[in-house]
Amino acid sequence: MELSDILLKVQKPARYIGGEQGAVIKDKSKVDVRFAFCFADSYEVGMSHLGMKILYSVANSLDWAWCERVFAPWEDMETEMRKNNIPLYALESGDKLSDFDIIGFTVPYEMCYTNILNCLDLGGVPVHAKERNGLKNLVIAGGPCTCNPEPLVDFVDLFLLGEGEELLPELLELYREHKKLGSDKQTFLKSAAKLEGVYVPSLYTVSYNGDGTVAEITPADGAPKTIRKRIIADLDKCHYPDNFVVPYLDIVHDRAVEEIYRGCIRGCRFCQAGYIYRPVREKSAEVANQQAKCLCENTGYDDLSLLSLSTSDYSQIDELLAKMLPWTEKQKIGLQLPSLRIDNFTDELLEKVASVRKSGLTFAPEAGTQRLRDAINKNVTEQNVLDTCKVAFEGGYSAVKLYFMMGLPTETMEDIAGIADLAQKVIDLYYSLENRPKGKGVTVSISCATFIPKPFTPFQFEPQNDFNQIEEKQKHLRDCIKSRKISVSLHNAGTSLIEAVLARGDRRVGEVIYTAWKKGCKFDGWDEYFDFEKWKEAFNECGVTPDFYAYRKREYDEIMPWEHIDLGISKKFLARQDQLAHKSISTPNCRQKCAGCGATVFGEGICCETC
Repeated sequence: MELSDILLKVQKPARYIGGEQGAVIKDKSKVDVRFAFCFADSYEVGMSHLGMKILYSVANSLDWAWCERVFAPWEDMETEMRKNNIPLYALESGDKLSDFDIIGFTVPYEMCYTNILNCLDLGGVPVHAKERNGLKNLVIAGGPCTCNPEPLVDFVDLFLLGEGEELLPELLELYREHKKLGSDKQTFLKSAAKLEGVYVPSLYTVSYNGDGTVAEITPADGAPKTIRKRIIADLDKCHYPDNFVVPYLDIVHDRAVEEIYRGCIRGCRFCQAGYIYRPVREKSAEVANQQAKCLCENTGYDDLSLLSLSTSDYSQIDELLAKMLPWTEKQKIGLQLPSLRIDNFTDELLEKVASVRKSGLTFAPEAGTQRLRDAINKNVTEQNVLDTCKVAFEGGYSAVKLYFMMGLPTETMEDIAGIADLAQKVIDLYYSLENRPKGKGVTVSISCATFIPKPFTPFQFEPQNDFNQIEEKQKHLRDCIKSRKISVSLHNAGTSLIEAVLARGDRRVGEVIYTAWKKGCKFDGWDEYFDFEKWKEAFNECGVTPDFYAYRKREYDEIMPWEHIDLGISKKFLARQDQLAHKSISTPNCRQKCAGCGATVFGEGICCETC
């Protein structure tokens, strides 16, 4: 009754009630392991996350395990929960977080770190790993940000590196065995560290040089010197959900999603995802079509999205669309193809997309000049951009969104001006076409994010632009835009600084995260909640300088905080690519020629075709 009363006082109570179609309910007295799968952001964001959908299905396919969902409550709900002593709970059972054997977080972006702490605290679970002495309430984490897990090691007992469809069941089975044996936490952690892809930070000691850089990372108790990520070799045989939990309210991506491949052939030097998901492995068109159709039938969704890092690079895209279009058109299902490449967007592809979708198109030139596009290895030309827009305009489109980055290594003010110049050329192109959409004006939206150097990219060695540099470049871009038909959105420089620190931070940053959370920081990825002043206070109180992590150039032989994490990408390769960037020399994509990144160690995917 207390919860019912509270839900009348908050916005969007459907976030907190559970009971959705597709939710898995089990008898908790008949399961051996209870797993709380937490997404440290709002329900609408978490319910859109494909990785959570996949692993929720994987874990619940085990008869002896029950996986339930937990999301970070919005501020209005959290206030009422704390006021009425209601702990954070799982949506399936309503049981509080502290009732679970394992509490798992997916960590897709750095700005959710304070929310991880807030979820644990709100659920009645000690925030620091050292304060959780028993085997129960084991806190684990996985996802893209665990490629550098060091800022979170104070709070997380173990990390799952890479893809979890096989690794998570192995870990749950190991936990089940140790739970039956009555093992203590440390005994289990030592055993878990033997699983490929599991990193137990308490088994490693980090020492530092006088200048603050990492001196050595030393394993103990038989832990491996380096921990290699896990990958799925055959996506056709990999577990994929035949059903999704269907929410009661609109979520960010409220549709069926079919993953068609993992990895990316391109090697853009700023893009972390393009490196950490290597090697490229494709799902067959036949399997992808069957899975997508099954999902739409089971969920009732009338929108379907094909998911990958670059959909038009999928080698079987024409075959897949030929299989999908007949039934999607018949059932009036909207088919969406995000992440389209500028240099392979064809009339034929547009025709297939336009038959089911008629909204604006989004492309990512990333830089305003050819010199800088070569430096970042984007491998597209200005003519590619204009040809693509011409195809789109002649196909009936009148709105284009262009993504760029600001603060890229080697960038000059001429490159910034080039962003405005390119947008103006798109405007001029539209009005030069005789067969453009009649009676419609063109709009070009520029989204310009601040570059953030990330681990396991060639630019992991590069400094981020400081506040003054970013502000000067943002002003210059605005001054260079002359048409009202061009709109521009820019990112908050304070958010970008904190993200850069968390991305390349070491273990000393953990105290800053904790201090910022204690000061009230949470939902840092949301503009209305981000409080830069509190973060600055946290850095000052902890004696940690953010400039050291964000604005400092790293030497190629410096030991990185993530040096003991092996994602199959060699450091020497990343250094070579960074050197090529400073010469504005691009590298062919993986299908054209192997660049020797190191992912051949997995012996899977495109590496077997080109090497």
